[in-house]
Parts: sequence; C-alpha cells; structure tokens
Amino acid sequence: MKSGKLVVDYDLGEISCNGASYDLKSSDAFELISDAYLKIGWQNKHVYSFTWFGRPIIQFPEDLIRVQELIYDIKPDFIIETGIAHGGSLIYYASLCKALGKGRVIGVDIDIRKNNRDAMEKHELYDYITMYEGSSVDESIIKEMEEQIKSSGIESPKILVLLDACHTKAHTLKELELYSRFVSIGSYIIATDGGVMQRVSDLKNAIKSDPDWATNNPKVAAEEFVSSNKNFAIVEPKFKFNEGTVSKWFSYWQGGIIERLK
Repeated sequence: MKSGKLVVDYDLGEISCNGASYDLKSSDAFELISDAYLKIGWQNKHVYSFTWFGRPIIQFPEDLIRVQELIYDIKPDFIIETGIAHGGSLIYYASLCKALGKGRVIGVDIDIRKNNRDAMEKHELYDYITMYEGSSVDESIIKEMEEQIKSSGIESPKILVLLDACHTKAHTLKELELYSRFVSIGSYIIATDGGVMQRVSDLKNAIKSDPDWATNNPKVAAEEFVSSNKNFAIVEPKFKFNEGTVSKWFSYWQGGIIERLK
C-alpha cells in the first residue's frame, strides 16, 4: 500500500490516505500506520535505543519477536549472523540457545572494535558465541565456520543464517550464494533490512539513505537469488498465534525471509 498524506480521525474512528478512508479496526489502517511507524522510526533512529542483556541491539523489535518464533520451531544447532556491530544480536540469539538448551551462535564482522570485543568476551553468554573478524564473503572465514560446525560432531545440523553486514545488492547476493550452503531444509536464510531500505528510498530528507536504495538492497538480492535457486523461496511465515486482524509481518526484513524447501 503506497502511503501519502495520512489523516487520523479518532472521533470518526478512521484513517484516510489519498482520498480513501479505512476503519481504524481494519488491517488496512494498521498497514498505513505501520508504514508510517517504520519510516518515522527510521528518521528518529528508533532501533538505536534498545539493549539485550546489556548490549546494544540495533534491530526492529517485531523482527526480534518474529525470528524468535522461527528459532523456537527450528531449534537450530547453529545460528550464523554476518555483521556484529555492538554484539547485541549475537547475545540475543545466545540467550535463546541457552533457554532451548541447545545451539551455538557464530558471528562475523569486517571490523570488531576493541571495546565491543572486550565487552562481548566478558559477557555471561559469550560461551555460546564464536566471533570471526574479516569480510563476510572471505572464503577462508567461511571454511573455518564449516570446520567448526563439522567438529561439533552433529549429524545433519539444523542451521539458520541471518545476513546483516553490508547491505548492497551485490554484497548480499554474494552472501546468499556463499551462506545458503549452511541452511538446513525447513530453515531460513534472512537477508535483513531490504524492506525498510525500499520504504525510505523516496522519503524526503531521509537519514542514511540513497535514492538507489529502491533497487540496491538485500530484498532485491533475495529476489534475484531465489529466481535461480529453486530449492529456496521467499516466504512470509504465518503467525504462530493470532486473535487479531493483522496477519502481516511489518518489519525491516520484509521480502528477505528465504526458506530452504528441499
């Protein structure tokens, strides 16, 4: 749904956009408000205001809850994430592994700053984490990951992958080609943030944005990847529980959730 000028009328209980009106109880109204929330949140750096177990976690809250649902279903033996930053996401996944009683987290970043590394290595959940420093598309690092997974002795390990490093189409497509080998059947490789990049690409005075984000983003890379890899498909996972009218995952990651089918 393309948003334009929004008017929310609480007295009438409706929201209007581009001449059309929607009841506030409708999923259409929620979609319009969610689009505005994503864009205005981007402008205010909303995702730069959260921590998980003491570490900054630069993720949209709904994405964290929804990916937790996937992780609980899959119960992966390994969760791989490209892009570490402050390490909050690695700590988040490690906390889920501890709660599940299984799993290990592998992270890679081209530059792990000393203050972040020191904080991570002192964290009470660091025993669940392995960090590699270098490019996420460095074949030697990927080889080390493969050897680590193989050395676990787990036969046919369940593996989930999240790509949150460089967000250009070219880099993400390379990551998809390299890391898809890890993904177990029924699990996912998630190309993050392409959905929000497209949403803000035409936003006037958007922070940290470029007009080419409309086409140069992980979502477009995901579409190109699945078009030539028939064992994978872009999906929108169904809600595990829902007593409301909303059935769509409003997120930074829309269009980048790829399931391995076979």
